[in-house]
Amino acid sequence: MQNYSVLKTRTLSGVATNSVLRKTYLLLSLTLLFSAFTAYLGVLSGARPGTMITILGMFGLLFLTQALRNSVWGLVATFAFTGFMGYTLAPILSFYLNGFVNGAALVATAAGGTGVIFLLLSGFVLVTRKDFSYMGGFLFAGIMVAFLVSLFGLFFHAPLLQLVISGVFMLLCSGLILFHTSQIMNGGETNYIMATISLYVAIFNIFISLLQILGVFAGGGSNRN
Repeated sequence: MQNYSVLKTRTLSGVATNSVLRKTYLLLSLTLLFSAFTAYLGVLSGARPGTMITILGMFGLLFLTQALRNSVWGLVATFAFTGFMGYTLAPILSFYLNGFVNGAALVATAAGGTGVIFLLLSGFVLVTRKDFSYMGGFLFAGIMVAFLVSLFGLFFHAPLLQLVISGVFMLLCSGLILFHTSQIMNGGETNYIMATISLYVAIFNIFISLLQILGVFAGGGSNRN
């Protein structure tokens, strides 16, 4: 009887984990598509959201999503957050699309490369079922340091430093994909809305970092005189 109870508990836990995983990947797919759509609208309209609006909107919608994560309104907040994040990509995308002769190829390559990175990392965790929870503290500390150093680079106009930071962000966010997917697989994250947000932010930052790196090493010249 005891063995039966243990087996039943493990079965129910596995079903719950698979449910969170399916819902997370479905919502993540939809939010990425919605984010791409709002980015497209932003490029068409020539959107230039200011730094303060971007920061306030990003953190405000992030906190709102977290507060509503256990209700249906959490889904609305999730789409609002990811849609806003896509919209804030407009100036960056416009810079590459209009500033480089191969800008469209750079954007497409960055998007495709980001997708490959996510699929490979997530697939690795799903197949091996390895536990990467030990990486949490290191990743959080690394991202905070990288963020502060990137602000320093912007303030002092250090392009080489920004390139290095882009590479570091790519590695750290790749680690976040391993960490968050592992959390879902091992029951550490049971809310699919928060799981979606966590993976989305990692993917968003990998895309921007990869685009910046490609712009330096694979840029085909400038359209500007």
